[in-house]
Amino acid sequence: MLDTSKCQRPERKMKFPGIRSSKFRHVYGSPAKKALTYENIKITRNAHDSNYCAVNPKFLAVVVEVGGGGSFLVIPLDRTGRQSHTASKVSGHKRPVLDIKWNPFNDNIIASSSEDCTVKLWYIPDGGLVEELRDHLIELQGHTRRVLLLEWHPTAENILLSAGFDHVILIWNIAKGMVVNSINCHTDNIYSMSFNRNGSLLATTCKDKKLRIIDPRSTEVLRIGDSHTGSKTSKVVYLGDTGRLLTTGFSKSSDRQYAIWSQNDLSQPQKSENIDSSSGVLFPFYDHDTRMVYIAGKGDGIVRYYEIIDEPPWICFLSQFISGAPQRAFGTVPKRGCDTSQCEIFRFYKLHATKDVIEPISMIVPRKSEMFQDDIYPETTAPAPSLSAEEWLSGKNGHPILMSMKSGTKVRTYKPVVYKPNENVIAVSEKNNDKKFMFLSEETKPDYRPLNNRTEIRPSPQMDHRPLGAETYNKKVLLTIDTGSSSKLAKTSRNLGTKFQDVQKKWTASIPNSPLTPTTPTEDIFDQIYKTAPISGSTTVKELKSMFDPSYHGIYLNNQLHGSESDIRKNIFDLKQEVEFLKNQIVTRDRTIQFLEDELKKSHRRSFA
Repeated sequence: MLDTSKCQRPERKMKFPGIRSSKFRHVYGSPAKKALTYENIKITRNAHDSNYCAVNPKFLAVVVEVGGGGSFLVIPLDRTGRQSHTASKVSGHKRPVLDIKWNPFNDNIIASSSEDCTVKLWYIPDGGLVEELRDHLIELQGHTRRVLLLEWHPTAENILLSAGFDHVILIWNIAKGMVVNSINCHTDNIYSMSFNRNGSLLATTCKDKKLRIIDPRSTEVLRIGDSHTGSKTSKVVYLGDTGRLLTTGFSKSSDRQYAIWSQNDLSQPQKSENIDSSSGVLFPFYDHDTRMVYIAGKGDGIVRYYEIIDEPPWICFLSQFISGAPQRAFGTVPKRGCDTSQCEIFRFYKLHATKDVIEPISMIVPRKSEMFQDDIYPETTAPAPSLSAEEWLSGKNGHPILMSMKSGTKVRTYKPVVYKPNENVIAVSEKNNDKKFMFLSEETKPDYRPLNNRTEIRPSPQMDHRPLGAETYNKKVLLTIDTGSSSKLAKTSRNLGTKFQDVQKKWTASIPNSPLTPTTPTEDIFDQIYKTAPISGSTTVKELKSMFDPSYHGIYLNNQLHGSESDIRKNIFDLKQEVEFLKNQIVTRDRTIQFLEDELKKSHRRSFA
């Protein structure tokens, strides 16, 4: 007979040792088909432990092997297949390029560091390069030995960090081309550096086997501890705003390992685990939206991925992606460039070690539904700074600006950049762009009559392409003709009472005793907008458009018409006819553009076939 007297309920609840529940437990890697890879790229053979690759939603940049000097190749992401031997490169460095990084707030600006002890910034036009690019935007000189690493600030605009073999980290304000801080606490070569979520702290690993947490503004070392004991390269990445860090390195017995640390205590890791006994350096990549860490080894074909949790053991192994071809390095695309329709949560660009091939690898969450998956796509970092360089240097901190991915489109930036050599500064000409957008969105009433049949005209505002949109709208050209023409003809020729004339009033300088004198000082309005809202985008454009809407200024469309009711109705009918005509023109233009784009794609396929 079974004795149940000792079958008592346990005093405390026991944890179930089974499989932990996770929405990312079944994530898998999907390599791109051969037609969607990038072939015939002479990837650099430099032995430096760098990624040699940088990706954003527009371009793929990779350091290439050249006969002399240093060059890197920039390819539009949609230009897949076999690349030409004569493809245009960025070739402005005198020695080999060691690192490249895209500006997180401008998809057309890339920074490069080189063995020639310089850091250079380049502007890549939309559509890629059509000829060799040798003219840089600005050159940053401050290091005395070759420059190893680059890192952009995650929230402050125009802040760039560079680390060199002189054991110094320089903090640059690239808008002015000057050093704003210098960190001199390292005693040996710097292996890696990583910002926390808001950019207030900087973590570094060094050849002296120390892990440091530094305040980049005061250059004070806040925490220091012993990192991995092996002699090979170690890497560090901040785990977002969790207050923890992940490092990869080697043990004394040359086993590859990773460790989790608290930023408040670097005396010992919260968790450390050996991975294998391979010799390749481990590169960690962190995705804050999914709280997943990807660890890829140089020289092998394995990518392991883990999930970060807020309780011991702090990190949980999920799975691994294995391929037969060894990898030399990886580039990663920002989350705003992922394909939400395929449930893609991360994308690598694998640089093959034995072939001249770059292969995209998508990390996908298997879902049957084709609808947008809110649980795996929280709001992600937007390509807009939350602070200016001056605000960050003054001590302010700002969290990243977030954006939704529900629209399913890949968000790219379009910010033309100008360089002022006399002031040695780089700036984004946004004010002029918003003026152009507003002008193009207005309805116009063209006058096709000869000049000698008009009474008084003023030319349309000429768009200015000088640096920072210098004002050229104060030129006044008045053409006087025969005053004997009818008053109705004169009124029509002046376009009085139309939105086009209202825009002309706001863009041109005041003329005393003239009916075209503006009622609002437009330049003061623009200056006020751009002082309070320096970031250009849809919000600013909406504000500008609303300011020039007639309802906001009490300007009525036909305030110059005082005729009979039939005249007013006739004018309204004419305006409606013109609007319909313009709509038809826009539709025809869009169809023509689509047809030309399709023909261009077909020609590209035929050329690469």
